[in-house]
Amino acid sequence: MLAGFTGTPGKGAHTKMTETRTNTAVLTKRGAARAREGHPWIYRSDVAEAAASAGDVVRVTDRAGRFLGRAFYNPKSEITLRIAEREEREIDGAWFRRRIERAGACRESLKIDASAYRLLHAEADGVPGLVIDRYADYFVLQPGSAAVERRLDHVVAALEDLYAPTGILLRGDSASRKREGLTRKVEVLSGEVPDSVVVHEGPVRYRAGLRGGQKTGGFLDQRENHIAAAQYVGGAGRVLDVFSYAGGFALHAARAAESVEAVDSSGDALEIARQNAELNGLDNITFTRFNAFDLLRERSDAEARYDAVILDPPAFAKTKRDLPGATRAYKEINLRAMKLLAPGGVLITCSCSYHFSRELMEETLRSAAADVGCTMRVREWRGQALDHPEILTIPETRYLKCAVLERA
Repeated sequence: MLAGFTGTPGKGAHTKMTETRTNTAVLTKRGAARAREGHPWIYRSDVAEAAASAGDVVRVTDRAGRFLGRAFYNPKSEITLRIAEREEREIDGAWFRRRIERAGACRESLKIDASAYRLLHAEADGVPGLVIDRYADYFVLQPGSAAVERRLDHVVAALEDLYAPTGILLRGDSASRKREGLTRKVEVLSGEVPDSVVVHEGPVRYRAGLRGGQKTGGFLDQRENHIAAAQYVGGAGRVLDVFSYAGGFALHAARAAESVEAVDSSGDALEIARQNAELNGLDNITFTRFNAFDLLRERSDAEARYDAVILDPPAFAKTKRDLPGATRAYKEINLRAMKLLAPGGVLITCSCSYHFSRELMEETLRSAAADVGCTMRVREWRGQALDHPEILTIPETRYLKCAVLERA
């Protein structure tokens, strides 16, 4: 049972589960069209009227009264409605269990070679505003919706019944919670949860910081790209991994290359990477604390050469307004990386900015290659790991881009 709750699921102190006729929302013509096209997000400007409170589940219709679905409602959020159910079904404990069970079956079918993976990917798995990540016998929840947070007892009950985890943790420390009117907090919901746990990603082991690490403890969406990187740098002499953080790419690259230099501006991140290297018995990684832009400029101006360069920067474009500056930043780091490559060298370059589309990323990489005056052969375009599924009608679920290029 969820810590802080009493009684049976659905009757806890944080939850008012009884829906009434007043829990309704009517959409404008534009909003109804968006809902029918399959997108679950309905913005405030497309809600014609609503009779509900923040965190309620509402019955959604068009102006003619035609049913469009059941949605999580929050007037405090720009995304006022998140459609969770397209049929006339109650969103109760059984509903949450079915969605989690279905997501789990999907992950089983993927045959993931890792003990850490995303069990449920919010809208992409039919539960808007909820992320569930599994780290061995522990589950970490990230609720980004007031309605989901009010119903966490259902989520916990389903996970306990389906998986019997050692512990379940709420990671409610993301800045995005403020937009939903939610407070920032980290708390144990069930069992016991350590500060960190050792998990494996293919042949590599690493320590995931469950309570204080990036995201929920690791960059699970890059897992398949980490593993693929080892294949592309196999036999390489020198590899430069920039924006290394805890060494996700560096650890895999070090298993296949002669030497790897991991670069990050955070000393704490590099210390974690160093510990992860020791955990894997890897002594061919050096760790450099430096500003990534400055290091790439200095090394390229000095005409240093590498057999492979890996770029995995943070999201430079968190909003559309950031795009001009973000595009300049992406071009700068990729231009410098291309200059650093020896003939035949491989560039693995990533962007996790949704607003920086693949088309814009391609254009930026072409411009960088033209300025350098080099021919860059496309080896592969990759995306996020398969346990972070893309939904055709929800473009926002396609956010991670990874290009593998070779200097001819």
